[in-house]
Amino acid sequence: MHSRGRLDGTKILIYASYIVVVLVFWGPVTWMISLSLKTIPDILAYPPKLFPSRLAIENYGTIFEQSTIPRNMLNSAKITIITVLGTLLVTVPAAYAFSRFRFKGRTQILMAILLFQMISTLIIILPLYRYFIRLNLLDTHHGLILIYITVQIPFTVWLLKGFFDSIPKSLDEAARIDGASRLQSVIRVIVPVAMPGIAAAVLFNTINAWSQFLIPFILIGKGRLQPISVGVAKYAETVGEAIVTTHLLAAASLMAMLPAIAIFIVLQRFIVRILISGAVKG
Repeated sequence: MHSRGRLDGTKILIYASYIVVVLVFWGPVTWMISLSLKTIPDILAYPPKLFPSRLAIENYGTIFEQSTIPRNMLNSAKITIITVLGTLLVTVPAAYAFSRFRFKGRTQILMAILLFQMISTLIIILPLYRYFIRLNLLDTHHGLILIYITVQIPFTVWLLKGFFDSIPKSLDEAARIDGASRLQSVIRVIVPVAMPGIAAAVLFNTINAWSQFLIPFILIGKGRLQPISVGVAKYAETVGEAIVTTHLLAAASLMAMLPAIAIFIVLQRFIVRILISGAVKG
């Protein structure tokens, strides 16, 4: 009886912790959704109400018609997609090589990669700005993408190396015995097995590239080229002279968040589905 009571108390504590986490993370998001659908009288009403008296969908129409937010979202989509593909193109072969091959200086190179991960963006952004001026890369997406890829390579290499380490080398050997080359065995055998890790890397790189603010804020000055993170901040400045703009800023912020949330939900389900499938087959 005592053990059962102790177990029930543990469950209650766990579920209470879940509720606190949900309130901390989703409470502000819920309030932002409410603000984005309110009219000005609802915003000024006291006491504040979570549910608006009328769903002001026209707030989103105002964002589309009177701001650069849609263009900023397209810029972010372009930058993020190319960044993720470029990062995987570099890190998948690198992680596989560190996982499967033993060569001189391997440990030292891995530690050097880890040290690069520890370097803050604040330290490198000003020197990069001077270099970009000389290379005529200011106000360009390809310059921004190169920085994003470089910044995300260290963590992604370590992440994918861990997944490749968990894959038995016997799979490589079996593919080679069947006549596959090293490249064919990687593409046809190892990469499909490592898809949960690759999906996790895609998720991390996507959210990181989509939410970057400091780098594009300094390196991209033209409004039509700025990503959504900078676009929302600039929009807040342009509408700051109005009396009440809370509902418009909430709508713009929600539009900036939705793609990242959607990608997280899709890839999370993808990772779980592959892991469950592998467990059942095993």
